[in-house]
Amino acid sequence: MSKTEKLIAKLLNEHAVFTWRELETLLYRLGYRQLEGQGSRVKFHNGNVQAMINMHKPHLGNELKAYARRQVIEHLRSGGLT
Repeated sequence: MSKTEKLIAKLLNEHAVFTWRELETLLYRLGYRQLEGQGSRVKFHNGNVQAMINMHKPHLGNELKAYARRQVIEHLRSGGLT
């Protein structure tokens, strides 16, 4: 199982803690690039404007919030990446 496959499996496991760094690594491996916005706002894009993920970096701690995690999973599923 590749590192990317392990990260996807961990993302999909709702009982596992998924960190911001793991999200950055996963999306980078899937062809996304990070654009810093104002404050803690971040966009991830893969060259397609309609395939952009907009979110905030976690504030207290490094763990991805449940709603942000669902947003990423939904986006990756709609793009056929999971």
